Amino acid sequence: MIKGHATCEGTINFTSKNREAGRNHFRPFDGLRLSSIGMGTYLGNPDDTTDVLVTKAVRESVLSGINVIDTAINYRSQKAERSVGKAISELLDEGNIKREEIFVSTKNGYLTNDGDIKEKFWEYIKRELVNPGIIKKTDISSGYHCMTVAYLEDQLNRSLRNLDLECIDLMYLHNAVEGQIQDISKVEFMKRLRDVFEFYEEQRRKGKITYYGMATWDCFRVTRDDPQHLLLSDVVNLAREVGGEEHGFKFIQLPYNVYFDEALTLKNQVLNGKNVSILDAAMDLKIGVFTSVPLMQARLLEPGVIPEFGGLKKPSHRALQFVRSTPGIIAPVVGHKANSHVEENLELVKAPPLSKEDFSRLVQRLRSIKE
Repeated sequence: MIKGHATCEGTINFTSKNREAGRNHFRPFDGLRLSSIGMGTYLGNPDDTTDVLVTKAVRESVLSGINVIDTAINYRSQKAERSVGKAISELLDEGNIKREEIFVSTKNGYLTNDGDIKEKFWEYIKRELVNPGIIKKTDISSGYHCMTVAYLEDQLNRSLRNLDLECIDLMYLHNAVEGQIQDISKVEFMKRLRDVFEFYEEQRRKGKITYYGMATWDCFRVTRDDPQHLLLSDVVNLAREVGGEEHGFKFIQLPYNVYFDEALTLKNQVLNGKNVSILDAAMDLKIGVFTSVPLMQARLLEPGVIPEFGGLKKPSHRALQFVRSTPGIIAPVVGHKANSHVEENLELVKAPPLSKEDFSRLVQRLRSIKE
């Protein structure tokens, strides 16, 4: 099992080895230096052929200046984590990186089978989880979600084995509000969230995780009257109650791109009596933000969907540049496997993000086009 975790010194060393990266490609957060583009591993079939592609894509991404790697235990039925783990092991064995230089996040909360075991989904769940008493049928919400401490502990230990890591840098609770709120009240949800945060703080003390966070879909980008809505300040206050001022709740993930722009435009959070966006709230509360679906699963790559700007001719570059230039965002997480997609997306590492002034002008231009 690979020892260590991302450190300030290690991630700074990674930046020094990637001098061809564009200005401001690496962002400071909590002492770390994190790349402005992250490697995602969501899509793909749970087969050996895709394993090879994902492992190679992770390798190429890291060698090209990306030190943020994002996965989840349910992605490709645990095979995404294993592909990431294989890539990291190879890079370490070859001397290309040190463990301390890369930041690895994964997610737990959804039920998953095992793509390497030829067994029907619910037969696997019953044998692996229900029969041993790890979960009960009543623990499952929305058909596939579970956030009991016993289940999350089981999944954390599986993730550590899949990744072959002693410590995971960031453990997300995966779509918790979205997966639970249709079956329980918001008050009950917050009680369960407290239990989860207490568990995560315990795992931090044990050295199994460094940070924890929430990977979300709707809860931080819907209006306040929506049942799924969540105030980030409430979550941070809960983390403080559980873990003190040095708590480990430091990151969120949410969808964001040119058309899913609620994180930037919707003032659905409240801080000091003022309505602000989730990005403004996160900056004020010192929460790092990673984003998903920067290419809207390739829909933003169609000709003419995003107008040209900044001399960027390729739609993928424009889509990623919009996200990585947004104030308050550390990095978009982009999934790529095909060699041509990997090479194209990695070209942007050498380009600096837009300045705040250029980004503001771009937002105004995009707004006028939408109107």
